[in-house]
Amino acid sequence: MILENPIRAELFGIERLEQHAASLAAAQGVTPGRGRRLLPRVQDNGRVLRESYRVIAKAIREERAITPAAEWLVDNFHVVDEQLREIRDDLPPGFYRKLPKLAEGPLAGYPRVYGIAWAFVAHTDSRFDPEFLRRFLHAYQRVQPLTIGELWAVAITLRVVLVENLRRLAEAIVRGRAARQDADALADELLGVGDDGVAIARTAKGLARFESGPLVTAFAVQLVQRLRDQDRAVTPALLWLDQRLEAQGTTSDDIVRVEHQRQAAMNGVRTTARSTSQPATPTAARLRRSRGARAFPSWTWRARPWRAHTRRTWTTSGGAIPASISSAPGAWPSS
Repeated sequence: MILENPIRAELFGIERLEQHAASLAAAQGVTPGRGRRLLPRVQDNGRVLRESYRVIAKAIREERAITPAAEWLVDNFHVVDEQLREIRDDLPPGFYRKLPKLAEGPLAGYPRVYGIAWAFVAHTDSRFDPEFLRRFLHAYQRVQPLTIGELWAVAITLRVVLVENLRRLAEAIVRGRAARQDADALADELLGVGDDGVAIARTAKGLARFESGPLVTAFAVQLVQRLRDQDRAVTPALLWLDQRLEAQGTTSDDIVRVEHQRQAAMNGVRTTARSTSQPATPTAARLRRSRGARAFPSWTWRARPWRAHTRRTWTTSGGAIPASISSAPGAWPSS
């Protein structure tokens, strides 16, 4: 199975983020219609996250070492599971069908607002800042206004993208844990040999098991950490590792940095998991200025509240926008 990379692109500051929003608005064409369904992927993400949770929880019961990211996933899985349920509740098919869909590109057929959320997450490394989001949306709308339905959907699609990213990171955590176990087993084997001819042959045999394909980053990082600064008996293994990494176009320093970046991405999702639970739209005044107060007929929106666990009804008339969505997003329930 091919491991999907985390949703991550060049990290932008606020000015560059605004420029990107404007460019995105100019480039994104939309088309009406049903488009591609998001819910099946959300459901599959939930399946993968639950399986990852079970694997990590089993490791904890067996008193095995786990990474801080894995520990966070287990400790906060009830929050993740709740968000999966709320995504299903808060993105009903009838509402989803009315969202404008992207006409082209990798996300063609998905809602335009989903593409906007994807770009925001990618260029902020999953680190949520309400002011960054507000300015990102305003910059987009200076070029291409969004529909009121899309504005309501900003928060829910952000959560969908973050769950997608969390799924990718969880898969990397589980695969990385298995790879580190393989690296530890190999290191134990190599550190237990001597420096005679028989030992060298055993070393070569041990390394040969990992010749069939590219080295997993977590495996290589763990092996580097275990063998670095050891005696000359493991020098052939370190040379072998350097040669394999060079063949893959990288070095031991590079893979350690990549692993740290993955941990940073997980930290970003962990932080954002407490910060994206209310709808995020421009203020009512801005909406009225940009489209006119009569642009929005009376309408009623029944939704699960973003911070509470009970339902309430938000009703507007005469074009007024609920105060709860005129402010920056709040926080997820504390874990």
